[in-house]
Amino acid sequence: MPKDFSLYWDIDSLNKAYQQGYMAGVMGVDNSRCPYTGEIVEAAWEAGWEDGIDVCELHKPTSKLA
Repeated sequence: MPKDFSLYWDIDSLNKAYQQGYMAGVMGVDNSRCPYTGEIVEAAWEAGWEDGIDVCELHKPTSKLA
């Protein structure tokens, strides 16, 4: 029976997934582009992606009409 490698994660791999997700969010990459499989690691990537998107929204310039 093949092993499910998505079950093997550690804090370093979750941190890496989060950081990559964050960068993807900051760069505006669609969240469907997650390179990971496995519920836990995907969730870490998505959390980073959401934080990256939030940062972009906070720093988005606002236009003021005169």
